[in-house]
Amino acid sequence: MDMRLRNRLLIAGTWLILCALPAGASEPTIVQIEKYKFVPATVKVKVGSTVKWVNEEKRTSHSIIFKEAGVAESPRFFPGESWERKFDKPGTYPYTCGPHPEMHGVVEVTP
Repeated sequence: MDMRLRNRLLIAGTWLILCALPAGASEPTIVQIEKYKFVPATVKVKVGSTVKWVNEEKRTSHSIIFKEAGVAESPRFFPGESWERKFDKPGTYPYTCGPHPEMHGVVEVTP
């Protein structure tokens, strides 16, 4: 068998095995930002989980602000960048985008 083909098959097989493994508790829950919307708009996570917002826009920056929780606004993150937050207490955490307050999302944290 050609060495390059063997290496490609080995890499592909390893990739398939890794994709089939269950996600660990340390994997963040992803919220994409696209077309000035949070996708999904509501996420449900367990206490101790991390949520990661990923800016999929082409030209604009975003930030995350939890006004009701009194949490400082995140830094602005630009296309291709992300920001994440760990949730240590159960509750419902509504949020908006700092520069685009018409964008709304919710993180529901359960015990």
